[in-house]
Amino acid sequence: MAKANPGEWIRQVQAEMRKVVWPTRQETVTTAIFVAIMMTLLSVFFLGIDSLFGALVNWLLKIA
Repeated sequence: MAKANPGEWIRQVQAEMRKVVWPTRQETVTTAIFVAIMMTLLSVFFLGIDSLFGALVNWLLKIA
C-alpha cells in the first residue's frame, strides 16, 4: 500500500468525515436511556443468577 503525504492524508480524512452521519441529540439521549435500562435489567438478572447459584452451593456444602 502506497503511503500518502501528510497533506493528502488530511484531505482524505476530511472527505471521510464529511460522509459521517452524526446522531441527533434526541437519538443520543434515547440510546443512553436504553443502555442504562438494559444495564440495570442485566445487573438485576445476574444478581439473581449469582444468588441462586450461591444458595445452591451453600446448600450442597451443608449436606456434604
